[in-house]
Amino acid sequence: MPGEILDNQGRGEASWRWPSIHPEAHKFALIAAILCAICAFSGWETLAWPLAALVVGIFAFFRDPQRVTPLSERFVVSPADGLITLIQKVPPPRELTVEDGSGAAGLADVPVTRISIFMSVFDVHINRAPIGGTVRRIIYIPGKVMNADLDKASEENERQHVLIERGDGVAIGFTQIAGLVARRIVPFVKPGDMLAGGQRVGLIRFGSRVDVYLPQGTEPRVLLGQKVVAGETVLAEIGQSALIEGVNQ
Repeated sequence: MPGEILDNQGRGEASWRWPSIHPEAHKFALIAAILCAICAFSGWETLAWPLAALVVGIFAFFRDPQRVTPLSERFVVSPADGLITLIQKVPPPRELTVEDGSGAAGLADVPVTRISIFMSVFDVHINRAPIGGTVRRIIYIPGKVMNADLDKASEENERQHVLIERGDGVAIGFTQIAGLVARRIVPFVKPGDMLAGGQRVGLIRFGSRVDVYLPQGTEPRVLLGQKVVAGETVLAEIGQSALIEGVNQ
């Protein structure tokens, strides 16, 4: 059941279930289904079959599976499914550091660790809150449409910055970045909303990337090249900075 508490001692119930489909899929699937039906009834089977496959692909892209989020204020959970492609020390985006007139403090303008998560068209594209807290900023910026896997995509592509602040003042910013095929970032929340860690915050259509800016003094618990799961994988533990090494095998 949604919202059920599970633990590492066996409490709760777990079973496989078909993931739900986000409503954003309906209009795209309907268009593809209508075109498929027209081609099928017109005798154009060579076009009908690819369109039928497209309908299935659209539903798969917009799937919205349930996730079990670890409950700890220390944890920063992944906001996206995908591959860790970059881990770098960089200053946060200007939009998350400058005074915006709201009275809420932004991030400090000093280098912090940025974790970049690349989402292919095969990944789930529902994004989730990395920590629980209050949404302080949502800033949308139109831009170019280049490969989201490139480092400069964080500064040149269409993107949306989000800042979430915990009750104790710890804040984390993350950026949803459109890619080559993506054409729209769809937010589910607005400034002032209270979020739980792992709660759905938005989606990016058709291939993209999410950058997470960790607090000062915090280093990742994930490795470059690792696959992560939104709302479940712990990216970092706030205040912890131990070196973790892995092997590609």
